[in-house]
Amino acid sequence: MNYVIPVLLILLFSYSLIKKEDNYSSFVNGAQKSLTLIFDIFANIVAIFILIELFKVSGISDFLYKYISPVFKLIGIPKELCELIVLKPFSGSGSLALLSNIFNTYGVDSYIGRCASVIVASSETVFYVTSVYFSKTKVKNLSYAIPLALFVTILSSVFACLFCKIL
Repeated sequence: MNYVIPVLLILLFSYSLIKKEDNYSSFVNGAQKSLTLIFDIFANIVAIFILIELFKVSGISDFLYKYISPVFKLIGIPKELCELIVLKPFSGSGSLALLSNIFNTYGVDSYIGRCASVIVASSETVFYVTSVYFSKTKVKNLSYAIPLALFVTILSSVFACLFCKIL
């Protein structure tokens, strides 16, 4: 596994030599395009981080967890995972930190720990991904994409808990 990246780089440079491409100018052009992408999505990412922090600090998150946990329990999701399921669409790093806390509290091999692992692995940071991917497309109406992605995130959490219970 340690040789995968060096081998890929050697193959890439060899291919560009065969095609007589200038590696340096291709790299610089790619770097320039990435900088414009960063400037295009920077405001979206800052807004997401600010909204996540406001969500936590305002107390809305605690209010939401209190009332959503009985609903989650009805569909087979332990109440201890409510915060993880709500946070995951907003923040990948925040959900990984929460996953670490779940592991420390309940154990890695516990039912809750296994469910949390599968939930984190089977869902995506919906708002981050939509802001990055859709910022460079002509699609600006996300009225279907975001609700569908959030529904699938909940559905994947239900199936994660179901599979962990069966296995």
